[in-house]
Amino acid sequence: MADPELLLDPAIRIWVFIPIVVITFLVGLIRHNVSLLLQSDKKVELQQVADSQALIRSRLLREHGKYVPRQSFLMRKHFFNDEESGYFKKQKRKPVMNNPMTDPTMMTDMLKGNLTSVLPMIVIGGWINWAFSGFLTTKVPFPLTLRFKPMLQRGVDLPSLDASWVSSVSWYFLNVFGLRSFYTLILGENNAADTSRVMQEQMSGAAMAMPPDPNKAFKAEWEALEVTDHQWALDNIEEELIRGSNLPPEEIFVKEKFS
Repeated sequence: MADPELLLDPAIRIWVFIPIVVITFLVGLIRHNVSLLLQSDKKVELQQVADSQALIRSRLLREHGKYVPRQSFLMRKHFFNDEESGYFKKQKRKPVMNNPMTDPTMMTDMLKGNLTSVLPMIVIGGWINWAFSGFLTTKVPFPLTLRFKPMLQRGVDLPSLDASWVSSVSWYFLNVFGLRSFYTLILGENNAADTSRVMQEQMSGAAMAMPPDPNKAFKAEWEALEVTDHQWALDNIEEELIRGSNLPPEEIFVKEKFS
């Protein structure tokens, strides 16, 4: 005999489900405006930006140089790797060590970031856990395995409960990362209310930042570009395009040329 279906009180929708959505959305709006008020102009050295872009251009040349003619590839390679006038040879930079403990600007920016992103999430999450503890708010319209119970049923410890049910605390965290479309619609693309976007920008910014020792980065990129040979990937492309009308799309280009 199947277990009886669990029914929720309609008042939960009015007093738990909708308030959590509204609170999460309003907190995002407040976080966006506070971030704009606390935003400070970051000092960016022009030379560091130029060096970082040069490293990116060299990496793109190594990866996609087979799509430009050989002469163009050699000209670009000569610009970076020439023994006398190459960019990576003639540029000498001092190591840049950004120590947050000695740079008050970095310490202030870190404090502002924690104040506007991490602190509101912890405070509102703790308050919702206290005010709406033990409530089930909704149920996902598809079955889930037991591995989803710790993620979707935080604060509700019922081993026999179906994993498809969502507790109030889990519903809050789903809203924190799920309201990005509403924030984009109301606040625009570049908004500080989208927590996932802020984290993604921090990761991408760290990946594109200039290394602490530019000379080592230049040397490593010089060595990588020096051993890169040009292999023309578009040889006989005109003939292949002319007779390509009688071939399926996957056979127009030879796969070995793109290896």
